[in-house]
Amino acid sequence: MALFRHAVFEISVAEPGGLPAPFGKEIAFAGRSNSGKSSAINTLAGHTRLAYVSKTPGRTQLINLFRLKGGAAMVDLPGYGFAQVPMAVRKQWQGLLEHYLTERSNLVGLVLIMDSRRPLLELDWKMIGWFTATGRPIHCLLTKSDKLTKQEQTKTLRETKKALADQGSPITVQLFSSLKKTGMEEVETVVGAWLNESVEALTP
Repeated sequence: MALFRHAVFEISVAEPGGLPAPFGKEIAFAGRSNSGKSSAINTLAGHTRLAYVSKTPGRTQLINLFRLKGGAAMVDLPGYGFAQVPMAVRKQWQGLLEHYLTERSNLVGLVLIMDSRRPLLELDWKMIGWFTATGRPIHCLLTKSDKLTKQEQTKTLRETKKALADQGSPITVQLFSSLKKTGMEEVETVVGAWLNESVEALTP
């Protein structure tokens, strides 16, 4: 399907008010610092440097918007968690994330990136709590799955699905590896279905 293949960088902004008018459906990509978010975006887009990849957590400090061929957009949100930045800056990012996720009218779904070796930590649950309140869907990518054995992959996927099912939220989960390029078709299928639905149908 290659849904993300023609993504083109459009703008970086420091606050939601700097984003373009909400004329196209947006899919947000969020995750803890160093969760593999930028690598996942690059892999899906088939572009090695579309989203900046850094070994230093917290380097993505802006909202970055990439426009897709059909007019929709991928929105790369600042990584959250134990970034090597001052507390005041972390709090600013938290406000930025919460405002965008709860107020952006044309946002139709969230792709939540989590390292498959450490899924569902406290800040992931906070992100899930913010977004499930909007009634829109969440799809979780358990990245770096190539670092797990097949048995560990099965166990992690099963346990993560169970933890999320216990919350009663409409959340889907899959394994993903940027290195092996596995899981790409599944995420394209899920996000493609979101884009084929109307924003109104997803708004509570």
